[in-house]
Parts: sequence; structure tokens; C-alpha cells
Amino acid sequence: MATELQFIKSVSGTDVSSIDITDIFSANYDVYQINITEYINSDLSDFFYMRLLDSTGTVISAVEYNWANLNMKNYASFTENKSAGDSAFNNIGYSQSSSVSTTANNINIYNPNDNSSYTFASWQSAIWVEGYGFSGAKAIGVHKSAEQITGVSFIADNSINSIKANVYGVKWVVA
Repeated sequence: MATELQFIKSVSGTDVSSIDITDIFSANYDVYQINITEYINSDLSDFFYMRLLDSTGTVISAVEYNWANLNMKNYASFTENKSAGDSAFNNIGYSQSSSVSTTANNINIYNPNDNSSYTFASWQSAIWVEGYGFSGAKAIGVHKSAEQITGVSFIADNSINSIKANVYGVKWVVA
């Protein structure tokens, strides 16, 4: 069985502390993909995070997120980070304040519309870190509350100079 990406929405923002992508999850798909094609922050170096939006469009900031990631740097040893109780999915991506070191991310969201199941996520990112080299990451996460999710929010420690993202539904097709 093959898959096709069905375009849902594009968003972009400049000079914001967070950006919400609302009304993107529905009963139409079980799996969604968010492609972040640009992320530049205002600090010298900064990670950004993702929170989910509940059925009313409210950002979920409760300690309901578990996640783990593997940072793979070609200029240093690989490192692992994880949390079994956090207020967001951490280390979604990383950027410096230079457009030379923007990040690219693929984030998959599983079963967000199912209010009887946890919502799961997996993501991977790639970045060129100015002065160091290439870095990549792979991660998984679960939102440990069975509720309907309608969107996501991206948050930075400081300010987001620029962010661009596209959202797709994943359609299963018979090849």
C-alpha cells in the first residue's frame, strides 16, 4: 500500500514568540505530516517546541507530554534527550539567528482526532550549524491524555524570526 500527501494548509510567521496552526486535524485522516521548511530564531542558538491544541483550540500546556530524541552531529558525539513528563514536545528543531543555519523538519502526528486514544508523534530534523557542521535528529513522543486534538503550536525560548510550515493529511492508496 502506498501513501499520498493531501495538502491541508500553509502557515508562516515572522517576529512572534509562538505560532498556532489551527483546525488541521479531522476525521478525514489518521496520520498527518507537518513539514517545516524554514525556522530562524532571534537568539544565537535555540531549540523550539511543539504543543497540541485541544478541541476548543486551546494550547495544552499541562505536563502530559513524553518524548525522546537522538541528536546526531557530525562534529560531536551523538546524544540522547528524553522526558517522561513535560509541558511540550521538546527539541522539535534547532536554529541559529542566521539564515545560513535554518532547520528543516518532518513531523508526523498519529490519531489526533480520536478522543479515545493518546496522540502520538514522530519527527526528524536536519540543520547546518554555522561554524560546526551538519546535525540531524530523530524523535518520538506521546501526548498522554485521550482527547481530540485540532492543531499544534510551535514555541521558541525567545522569538521566532521566521517560520514556514505546510500541513498534509496522509492518504493510504492501493498501488
